[in-house]
Amino acid sequence: MIYRPLYVEQIMKYVDTPFVKILTGVRRSGKSTILKMIMEKLQNERGVPGERIVSCRFDSMEYEDMTARQMFEILKSRILPDGKTYLFLDEVQEISGWERVVNSISSDYDVDIYVTGSNSRMMSSEISTYLTGRYVSFRIYTLSFEEYLSFKSQYGSVEDPKVEFVNYVKLGGFPATHLQVYSQDEVYTIVRDIYNSTVFSDIVKRSQIRKVDQLERVVKYTFNNLGNTFSAKSISDYLKSENRRLDNETVYDYLEKLEKAYLIHRCSRYDLQGKEILKTQEKFYLADVSLKYSVLGYSEDSVASSLENIVYLELCRRGYTVYVGKLADGEIDFVAEKQGKKLYVQVTQEIHSDKTEQREYGRLLSIRDNYPKYVLRTDPFTGGNVDGVKTMHIADFLLSKEY
Repeated sequence: MIYRPLYVEQIMKYVDTPFVKILTGVRRSGKSTILKMIMEKLQNERGVPGERIVSCRFDSMEYEDMTARQMFEILKSRILPDGKTYLFLDEVQEISGWERVVNSISSDYDVDIYVTGSNSRMMSSEISTYLTGRYVSFRIYTLSFEEYLSFKSQYGSVEDPKVEFVNYVKLGGFPATHLQVYSQDEVYTIVRDIYNSTVFSDIVKRSQIRKVDQLERVVKYTFNNLGNTFSAKSISDYLKSENRRLDNETVYDYLEKLEKAYLIHRCSRYDLQGKEILKTQEKFYLADVSLKYSVLGYSEDSVASSLENIVYLELCRRGYTVYVGKLADGEIDFVAEKQGKKLYVQVTQEIHSDKTEQREYGRLLSIRDNYPKYVLRTDPFTGGNVDGVKTMHIADFLLSKEY
């Protein structure tokens, strides 16, 4: 296992507190491995005996068709007296009613509970009902650029970050694809399997979708329009042009299901003048850029939107709430807020004309406040500051500790 301190150290702060620790995120983002890291730390650093650590993986055949009552009885039987028992419950969303089980166990026994899940049923109203004020959640993302470099250093030499960044954009950050050297095609084969298992297990099977081809067309349209503002109507109109009829409500339903499986992230627009969140024309970003390439194939023309996606995920990893900023005459790629902090970010692959430069910098300069403003790019440039707007290579921004 390759250590992921970003998450492990956050979660360890809540060990032996009365809160249920809930880890969520897209399939194969590393949630189960992080649970194992927590278990190792408990034994090696906290001196917890192995028999007091109970681990169950509920997507195993061993627990197929298990009821909530059966889950309760099994866990109860493994809780030791005269001391705390640590319960690690992996993929608990497979058990209908797991929330009631966890609530009952945590209330009646001396336990410390950690759970994971790959579907946002994990954060449903049922949790709010049974665990109100009694849980903390951690969103687990695929590898950051810094983590990617750490993983690669375990099995090979690491080049200059700007060179490595090119590979990171192509290959994405699913941990399973960076445990050894894989070719680009091999990476996309692995990711395609993750995509298929997510779509067909977490969406098609669970929601009993019959028209799978419709869902896949919505997926491909969304992937193709990564980082573009669009609505359900634009998808519906596009499908209509292909002689495929799909009403707006069905499109919204499919997009919501993709969100609930953590495949896509919805990024709302924020009106910087009116100071309000807009309810139309959102953008969508993927849980990992490799999902797009595994489904649609890699293309140099798609790199610009992938760069936006990577920066969006990094801001989310660092705890920012991220919006698309709406100005009277255009947009700011990202407005990111966290505990009174704010920053503005423009992302561009390259600036090849005065007009492009004016667009990228001018919009930021039109915002009259003192919060940090960045233009991030991948082409060579001179000077790092334009009237207070900081210019950085995207790789440097991703590795920076300054924001």
